[in-house]
Amino acid sequence: MTAAPLVTVGAAGFGRELLDVVDAVNKASAETVWELTGVLDDAPSDSDLDNIDRRGLPFLGPVEPWVASHSSTHFAVGVGSPSVRRRLARLFEHHGHRPATVCHPTATFGFDAVCAPGTVICAGVQISTNVHLGPHTHVNPNATIGHDSVLGAYVSVNPGAVISGACDLEEACLIGAGAVVLQGLRIGAEAIVGAAACVTGPVDPGSVVKGVPAR
Repeated sequence: MTAAPLVTVGAAGFGRELLDVVDAVNKASAETVWELTGVLDDAPSDSDLDNIDRRGLPFLGPVEPWVASHSSTHFAVGVGSPSVRRRLARLFEHHGHRPATVCHPTATFGFDAVCAPGTVICAGVQISTNVHLGPHTHVNPNATIGHDSVLGAYVSVNPGAVISGACDLEEACLIGAGAVVLQGLRIGAEAIVGAAACVTGPVDPGSVVKGVPAR
């Protein structure tokens, strides 16, 4: 099997965590799955650039000029903000680039769990049965997604969060680290659930809730 070329977006924290996931996939496979060709970022810090250089990866420069001038390749967006990730993914796809789905080998999946293109699943994640993850969803380390839950495009579930069964997380919402969403609830599009919150009722689109219970 020939390794597929892959460019990643984001030199900051989650962008480098994405690189760890790609490395883990390659190490766990009999043959290399992804050939990392470099990292794109519009405004990397000096420390970000140093960290990328220490990995032996080339920094490819800002996103838009590269996307417009290169032929179709696989890409993965390592940016935590759902709205920024949506903008970047649409830019790549507009120019014919193909989203990669990258799942850490220690993640577990129940029967009929579906990961749409562009999904990034980190180490220790548990995805239960009959779950659907939309395009470019990020599930961070040690998060849990309960049975029959549906996550829309560009959703972020941060480290250690727990999404109970049959929940509906609409497009581009963000669930903070360690938060809990109770069974059967809807989190509206672009809503934010604060870290360590406990959500006991539906959350309106675009709203921000925090605390126990989340308000």
